[in-house]
Order: sequence, then structure tokens, then C-alpha cells
Amino acid sequence: MTPRLNMIGLVTDDLPASLAFYRRLGLDLPEEAAEQPHVEITLPGGIRIAWDTMEVARTTFPNWQPPAPDGQRMALAFLCDTPAEVDALYAELVAAGHPGEKEPWDAFWGQRYAVVRDPDGNTVDLFAWQN
Repeated sequence: MTPRLNMIGLVTDDLPASLAFYRRLGLDLPEEAAEQPHVEITLPGGIRIAWDTMEVARTTFPNWQPPAPDGQRMALAFLCDTPAEVDALYAELVAAGHPGEKEPWDAFWGQRYAVVRDPDGNTVDLFAWQN
């Protein structure tokens, strides 16, 4: 199976402000979502968009720091069919010379997860739902 883009993730310093901004762009985000550390919705067409506070970002990367003003705050996430596919695809990409940012692990939110960097240095997440 070919992995498919499934989620766009944003890290924010001010979750309420970020959600308000995207509400203005037509996203259906409940007001009470601003009280959560992680917010996620499914867009028409099935792609998800998610917001994490910097504290949540640091659960994955403990030394995470916000990028410079022209730096990255977004990651693409590709859904794989199985946890084993996450492991295999991560290994394939690293073997092809792409930097492995975080080796596959079982995330507390119920997914097998790994992170690599694309040629421009953007993070690309690979994941599969755990059964």
C-alpha cells in the first residue's frame, strides 16, 4: 500500500489565538477546544489538521524549541496500514539518506509513530493506528 497524507500538524505558542485564526478561515473548531493541549479535526475530504501546544511537542522532543521567525512549525503526517509498515518505511527512508528524527515508538495516543526529515528539513511523521 502507498502511504497517504492524512494529517497536518501545527505547534503553537498560543492555542486559543491559533484556533480563533483558523475559525476565521472557516474551520469548525469548538470554543472549548482551546482548553485542551491537543486539538484535532477532520477536514472535508478526510485530511486531519491538529494543533499542539509547545508542552505537547516536548513530550515527543524534550528539547524542542520554537523555530526562528522564518522556521518550521508544521509537519506532514502519513498514515500507514500497520505498525510494521511504519517501521519498514522509516528504515527505508533512513537507508536512502533521509535523516531519521525519531525512531518508531508506540505513542501514548494509540499510534505507532516515527519522524523523518524531508530534503528541506521539514519533519514528516509516519504513523499507524495500533489495534
